Amino acid sequence: MKKQIIAITGMPLAGKTEVSKIAEKLGLPVISMGDAVRQEAQKRGINGKAIGDFMLKLREEMGPDAVAKICSNIIETINNNMIVVEGVRSLHEVNYFKSKFDKIIIIAVHAAPKIRFRRGLLRRRDDDPKTFKEFENRDLRELEVGIGSVIALADYMIINEGPLEETLNIAEKIFVKIIRNHNQTIIINNGDK
Repeated sequence: MKKQIIAITGMPLAGKTEVSKIAEKLGLPVISMGDAVRQEAQKRGINGKAIGDFMLKLREEMGPDAVAKICSNIIETINNNMIVVEGVRSLHEVNYFKSKFDKIIIIAVHAAPKIRFRRGLLRRRDDDPKTFKEFENRDLRELEVGIGSVIALADYMIINEGPLEETLNIAEKIFVKIIRNHNQTIIINNGDK
């Protein structure tokens, strides 16, 4: 089965998960790269703030596309031709998905650092930074992995700094457009037979 990947990227706390929920609402399966890293870390007895360092260690062990490899194994088991992958962080991951699947479309979600930091304080997940310095260090780690390049090359950009409802409406329009274009491609290909 030909598969198309919709990759969602963005700095931590930009709103990737909220955007992914719209994809789920539209019937698209969603795989979270962050969850894949957390599950792998849990298998090894690692939790809390150490997960960020573990992500880097995993990339050292398996290569810069390590998390994409883990997620691709999951994608292969999903019986759907369009799958959302939340949390793509590097061009190595993008290129790995391009090598394995038919097409990749990138949606970047953006919010200013101070907005994202406040969201983390409200979310209170174990691995969320407690100080702005910790937050900046995490952002720098993400940038070192290469997330800035993925954001810069995104096919769509969603600014998530206003009311969440506005962001979700924009996300839904983008997903509907992608789904329609995908379905038209299938129809055109079937008509060529």
